[in-house]
Amino acid sequence: MIAIVDYRAGNLTSVARALHYLGEHCLITSDLNELRRADRIIFPGVGAAGEAMANLRQRGLDHLLSECVQGGKPVLGICLGTQVILEHSEENDTACLGIVAGNVKRFPENLQLKIPHMGWNHVDFRKNHPVFHGLPEGSEFYFVHSYYPAPADPELVAGWTEYGLRFCAALTYRNLAAVQFHPEKSGRPGLKILSNFCRWKGGEC
Repeated sequence: MIAIVDYRAGNLTSVARALHYLGEHCLITSDLNELRRADRIIFPGVGAAGEAMANLRQRGLDHLLSECVQGGKPVLGICLGTQVILEHSEENDTACLGIVAGNVKRFPENLQLKIPHMGWNHVDFRKNHPVFHGLPEGSEFYFVHSYYPAPADPELVAGWTEYGLRFCAALTYRNLAAVQFHPEKSGRPGLKILSNFCRWKGGEC
């Protein structure tokens, strides 16, 4: 069973609909025991980092997510869920989960492009990782964000995207994979990523 973490951060039903389309059983929950029993966890989210972290701490989900990653359970972060796995976000000057070393940065004001970054962009995947295996060449994914993850170790970056600057669009760390874009809103390539995750055992090739 796949658990989708509910911490009042939106876009949960769209993830569930995508999984149902793939024939995967899933549950939207904030219950710690249900999350512990799940085979896999999807950690999505939209909104502000400060509010998200407050909600996670209030429910004890901050410790639970760290426990699941440390315990080897496959976890997929999406958008805000990807950002708050890092140590600190410039949004609301927020201390985050610290599962992965690094920070979340805001696109600079002098970028001369519209912020938030919203729309379809190519991702240059640089790792032959099981979650990103078999994607059609030239695939594009849907982004909506003003901040982006910047892991301290560039070797953790699994995919780059260009939007005025080159930023991390996907990262992997042990049994954790995380993307800044929304696979549940990215058509067939996004569904391929979700399908791959549902079969991933939690280790890299």
